[in-house]
Amino acid sequence: QVRLVESGGGEVQPGGSLRLSCVGSGFFLNYYSIAWFRQVPGKEREGVSCMRRGGGSTLYADSVKGRFTISRDKDRNTFFLQMNDLKPEDTAVYYCAVDPVKGPEPCYIRPTAEDFSYWGQGTQVTVSS
Repeated sequence: QVRLVESGGGEVQPGGSLRLSCVGSGFFLNYYSIAWFRQVPGKEREGVSCMRRGGGSTLYADSVKGRFTISRDKDRNTFFLQMNDLKPEDTAVYYCAVDPVKGPEPCYIRPTAEDFSYWGQGTQVTVSS
């Protein structure tokens, strides 16, 4: 079965950095488009970043461009979100997600949550003084 286990969240001061990890099992990650989303209470889930299968095109939300980087290690079946210069408004639960792209491309103009098939359990990121 496809499973995603994510880790790396925590509490940091503004301007700090964190790296989130998402370890996949039961499938070959390189054949899947990948993404990171975040959500705060009372708001819709927001697409943060995504990368097409095979290490293709990469997209970022305007709010994180220049600060966050998505990457994957196909040999470890793991992908990452490096977050630098964190701001209080980055505080959220972060979710990793993947999709085999047998339907619509889920990483096209922006990552679309409805088109991603498998999800991690979420990890809390808190940015405060």
